[in-house]
Amino acid sequence: MVSYGPRQRVHVPALRADWLTQTFVHWACPPARVQPLLPRGLAVDTYDGSAWVSLTPFLMSGVRPPGSPVALPPFAETNLRTYVRGPGGREGLWFLSIEVTCPVMLAARAVGVPYHVGRLELARREDAVHYAGARRGGGPGYRMAVRPGEPIRPSRLDVWLTSRWRAFTGRCGALWETPVEHAPWPLREARLLALEETCTRVVGLPPPVTEPIVHFSDGVRNVRLGVSRPVGRGGRIRDRAGDV
Repeated sequence: MVSYGPRQRVHVPALRADWLTQTFVHWACPPARVQPLLPRGLAVDTYDGSAWVSLTPFLMSGVRPPGSPVALPPFAETNLRTYVRGPGGREGLWFLSIEVTCPVMLAARAVGVPYHVGRLELARREDAVHYAGARRGGGPGYRMAVRPGEPIRPSRLDVWLTSRWRAFTGRCGALWETPVEHAPWPLREARLLALEETCTRVVGLPPPVTEPIVHFSDGVRNVRLGVSRPVGRGGRIRDRAGDV
C-alpha cells in the first residue's frame, strides 16, 4: 500500500519549493491503454484493476534551485501524470506532460522531465478556483474550475492517488528516479464546476469516460526534491506533439 507520508528523507535537496492551490482530477483508465506510453522498466500501477491518470494544476512558490539563495518568483505549473511501479516494485509517478510558465524549469529536461513552456493562469473568483493553460506554439490546453469544500480524512484510494514519493523519468536510454519529501497532503473535497481539456488526447490516451475523482489542497510547503539518479534502462518516448 502507498504510504501516507514520505518513505525516505531528502537530506540534500536538488530543489526546494512550495506547492500551493493544487487541484487533482483523477480518471480511471484501462491499463492496456497506459502501458504503451511507459518506457522499459516501468509497469502500470493499478487500484482495483484500473490504471489512473491525473491532471494537476497548481502554483509553484519559493522555488530555490541549487546554489541559489534567492527564490524564483511564483509561477503556475500543470502536470498530466500516471501511476507506475519501477525497479524493485517501488511505486511512483510518470509524467506524461508538464506545462510551466517558467523557462528555468526546462533545465530538468536533462533527466527527461517533460517540461513545456506555456501560458498558464490561476485565479480565485468568489468561492471557486479557476485554472487555464495552453502550450506555447500550439498543442494541448485546458480550462478548469473547482469549488473547494471541507477538509476530508483521506481514504485508502485518496492516499493512493495523491501520496507518491518518487518520480521516474527517461533520458538517453536510462531510467531515472527522483525522490520527494514533504508533509502529507491536507486534502479537501472539491466540486468540479467546468473542465475542457485536450491534454489526454495529445499524449495518446482516449478521452476520459468515467466520472473523475476530484481533490483540492491548499498545498504543502518545504517540498524537497532529491538528486535524480539512474536506476535502470529506460529511454525517452515521443507523444503526438513531439518530445516529452
